[in-house]
This record gives sequence, structure tokens and C-alpha cells, in this order.
Amino acid sequence: MAVSSATGRTSSEASAPGLGRRLYQGWLELAAHFGEVQTLLIVCFVYVFVLGPMAVIASLTGRDLLAKRGFAGAASAWNDAESVTKPDLERAKRLF
Repeated sequence: MAVSSATGRTSSEASAPGLGRRLYQGWLELAAHFGEVQTLLIVCFVYVFVLGPMAVIASLTGRDLLAKRGFAGAASAWNDAESVTKPDLERAKRLF
């Protein structure tokens, strides 16, 4: 067994992490697993209690949130802008 002259430890003792380091790494691994489960629960909660009811309400009221009705019969899906009656160069330079 080789002994390091500077520390007085053997080579196997110098490479093994201490108890505190092993506890810290174990805690991080456990916390990562808890984080995965927590993320899954939050996403499922939002989907079931927020997005699901909103979709059901929108379908029951007959709302067309994406304005997709009438695309099949129309020649184009283009909508004219309502705010501009006469476009000019100064308005084009001023975007906001």
C-alpha cells in the first residue's frame, strides 16, 4: 500500500469521498427523483383542472377560438386589417 508523504493517507483513502460528500450526493439524487414526480403532478394538475375544463366549456358554448370555421369553403384564410384605411410611409416606419 502506497502512503502519500504529504497527507499521510493511503491511496485508497485519498480517493474515497468522505461521509459528508456521500450524504450530499445521495440527497441530491433523492431530490432529483422527488423533482421528477413533482413536475409530473403539477403538469397533470394543470391539464386536468385548467385546460380540460376550459376545453369542455369552449366546446359546449360552441366558441371557435382559432376561427377555423368556414376555411373549407373559402378561397383564402386571409383577413384584411381593420385599423388601416390608407397605408403610408410614415406609419410603416413607426411600428409601435
